[in-house]
Amino acid sequence: MNVADPSEFFLPRAFLRGCRRFRKISKVADSTGVDLTGSQLLTRALVLRRILLREVLQPDEKFVAVLLPPSVAAVVANVVMTLMGRVVVNLNYTSSSETLNYCLRECKIRHVLTSHRFLEKLDVKLDAELVHLEDFKDRATLWDKAAGWIEAHLPLKVLERRLGIDRLKPDDLLTVIFTSGSTGRPKGVMLSYRNIGANAQAIGEVVQLSTSDVLLGILPMFHCFGYTVSLWSVLALDIKAAYHYSPLEAQQIGKLCHKHNVTIMLSTPTFLRSYLKRIPAEQLSALDVVVAGAEKLPSDLCEAFEQKFGVRPVEGYGATETAPLVSVNVPPSRTRQPGQGLKEGTVGRPVPGVTVRVLDPESDAEMPVDEPGMLWVKGDNVMLGYLNQPELTAEVIRDGWYKTGDLAKVDGEGFITITGRQSRFSKIGGEMVPHGRVEELLQQFLEDEEHHLAVAVTAVPDARKGERLLVLHTPTDKSPDAMVKQLSEAGLPNLWIPSTDSFFEVEAIPILGTGKLDLQGVKRVATERLQAAGKS
Repeated sequence: MNVADPSEFFLPRAFLRGCRRFRKISKVADSTGVDLTGSQLLTRALVLRRILLREVLQPDEKFVAVLLPPSVAAVVANVVMTLMGRVVVNLNYTSSSETLNYCLRECKIRHVLTSHRFLEKLDVKLDAELVHLEDFKDRATLWDKAAGWIEAHLPLKVLERRLGIDRLKPDDLLTVIFTSGSTGRPKGVMLSYRNIGANAQAIGEVVQLSTSDVLLGILPMFHCFGYTVSLWSVLALDIKAAYHYSPLEAQQIGKLCHKHNVTIMLSTPTFLRSYLKRIPAEQLSALDVVVAGAEKLPSDLCEAFEQKFGVRPVEGYGATETAPLVSVNVPPSRTRQPGQGLKEGTVGRPVPGVTVRVLDPESDAEMPVDEPGMLWVKGDNVMLGYLNQPELTAEVIRDGWYKTGDLAKVDGEGFITITGRQSRFSKIGGEMVPHGRVEELLQQFLEDEEHHLAVAVTAVPDARKGERLLVLHTPTDKSPDAMVKQLSEAGLPNLWIPSTDSFFEVEAIPILGTGKLDLQGVKRVATERLQAAGKS
């Protein structure tokens, strides 16, 4: 697939040209049965634009929210905002009303685009006017529909001027994506057209996409992975997407993949475990690429997935602040040079246009090859900053370099290995103890045939040692004594091994709607269990 120079790869323009190339070909579909060609997608967006400008949005409204699951409706709503030059904010519908209203206040949002049907499933009260998109079916006049069709068929240069796309700049704000809040209050990450466009272009180059590719869109658009890859990479590149509203609905996802011959799946290890159990192998027969992110990808999960579906998942890495993709392993079927794009256990090499470096967390001295330190990232994908938080922005961006907060090492071939999250280390007896390593060994010990997420590690202050590790685990016949013994036999230092009275059984490990471990939820539950047991 040929893609332009990053400075010329402007998302709205790429979308219009993509719709023209796919004018009679299916471009976006979803599990409700909606299936639109490029021409139909553009026409529908232009009709909705006319109605919103006439009946809803005021000229001074810069930010508009969208509260919809992955679907064609969500695609149209996001596209319309871009074609109107507005900044879209996809709200995290797994959050509380308090958190959602905080996001609305931060962006001074007056209107939320949503639907009656979806809102019925949510228990939220929002401090903004709700705009139900299905109500517009009866409000679109014959002239709206005719004008939308005519505009969709105008010469592209004329259409760009009519929509004001020619007045937009690459560094203009495209979206604000609020972080998951797994470690605190959500931060509004400001991403520009250049940020998202650079990532979309890199994806097209690295994965060698073609017009026969169909991407499965199951990650929510309030998550940067979903927004960039499942939305804009589809709209800006010559591929199709098939959407389903929930990544947890494995059976419906399997049917959708089979119906649309899905070739590319983007997911998290948590969701892959569910698909491994619940989706018949024949429904993923067209699958060629599976990329997992957001958490470490276990090798035994890769082996089980490959054995059943014939495709081995690969791991990538990113952050909301980097729009999100930083690096990815390239499956053998998509690499230009066999054997050059994949190294299991790593998160791959940086994608085109992205540079990384590893610095000593204390001195900021550059670390040698294969020596761990703080990972910094530079490129057109690095965010503009945090909304309304210039001081926090200055803490993480220095001379264009973004401080990820992740500890990593880079080998001689450029492959990155994430060694831990700075916030997921505990200082116990003067020694830095990684939660992730303890989790990994316990997960291997406790994991069942269905590959459920079985364990999470957190920490609380301890007067004697500084901090104390606590472990949440799902029901098991293995005792805390057996788990401690397993960690000891794996060679962990004694300081790294939780005491037997630090293990607490829960029905399920807390996770976020994005599939990531809910670090705040884990800490809260573990602390409550510790206090209830009188062990604090």
